[in-house]
Amino acid sequence: MSRTSTLLALSAASALAVGLVGCSADAGATDDAPAASADFSPITIEHALGTTTIETKPERVATVNWANQEVPLALGVVPVGMARADFGDDDGDGVLPWVSEKLDELGGETPVLFDETDGVDFEAVADTEPDVILAAYSGLTQEDYDTLSEIAPVVAYPETAWGTSWRDMIELNSTGMGMAAEGEQLVADLEEEIAGVAADHPALADKTAMFLTHVDTTDLSEVSFYTTHDTRVQFFDDLGLQQPQSIADASAATDLFSLTQSAETADTFDDVDVIVTYGDEELVKTLESDPVLSQMPAVANEAIVALPGTGSLGTAANPTPLSISWILDEYADLLDEAAAKS
Repeated sequence: MSRTSTLLALSAASALAVGLVGCSADAGATDDAPAASADFSPITIEHALGTTTIETKPERVATVNWANQEVPLALGVVPVGMARADFGDDDGDGVLPWVSEKLDELGGETPVLFDETDGVDFEAVADTEPDVILAAYSGLTQEDYDTLSEIAPVVAYPETAWGTSWRDMIELNSTGMGMAAEGEQLVADLEEEIAGVAADHPALADKTAMFLTHVDTTDLSEVSFYTTHDTRVQFFDDLGLQQPQSIADASAATDLFSLTQSAETADTFDDVDVIVTYGDEELVKTLESDPVLSQMPAVANEAIVALPGTGSLGTAANPTPLSISWILDEYADLLDEAAAKS
């Protein structure tokens, strides 16, 4: 997998036209938080929305949009604020279970939760007085970025909105915290863990898989699926699954993370062994009873992994730094079970 090119300027650089707010040890801070370093060299990060320079080692870290808080948490730092989870939150407290587990482990209080139902809550972010705002995996607009940059330096996505791999999310966000080396080690540790689980499921290496988006059972005239630009599909590669040529070809013609085509062309996906999607047994039965979609080999063989769309299991199929370990064994088992039917 190609790695995003990240420019680190280890010489003095001009500061952004924003002021870094002084730090006080209050909500979200723990003894594990990084202390300011006298020998810290300014860091410059180039991304899709501009160039960000971080002049001093951040002490107060805020994150916006999905999952970015998992990088500082995985590195032992509790953010002062983060986005409230709006799905996959089984107990409704706005914090995903693997995040709650890590907060308990670190002994930190729950950070301020930003309600992003209507977009980024700029006022709430500003109130946390961050030194840096992490958003390497996000859908920030240029306007969002510009507004946030008036609060603190912002680490945005490298190329495509919502297209940042879990590796690049760690690399960029950890760099923005002044913890690039720790981020590299985290990536290596997760890669080792994934490789071990993949080795325990060797049958996956001979199978192809596609990930359908949320299926509308009231209208099966179209097939919608995630492309190879989506992190869910990229996770198949990590687990040893192969990309069907049909998905690879469709993905090569676009930079979109999902596509839709007529169900009448479903035979395009005859090279798919396993289908993963969001739903339940009722959805599976609906696919199997459809006169067109039932002809797809993966459907005919019942080689379908139906994930609960609003639960933690389905949420974690989109890999993030803390959810990977949470989901890995169970997800690989489900894929293995479906692969055995193909």
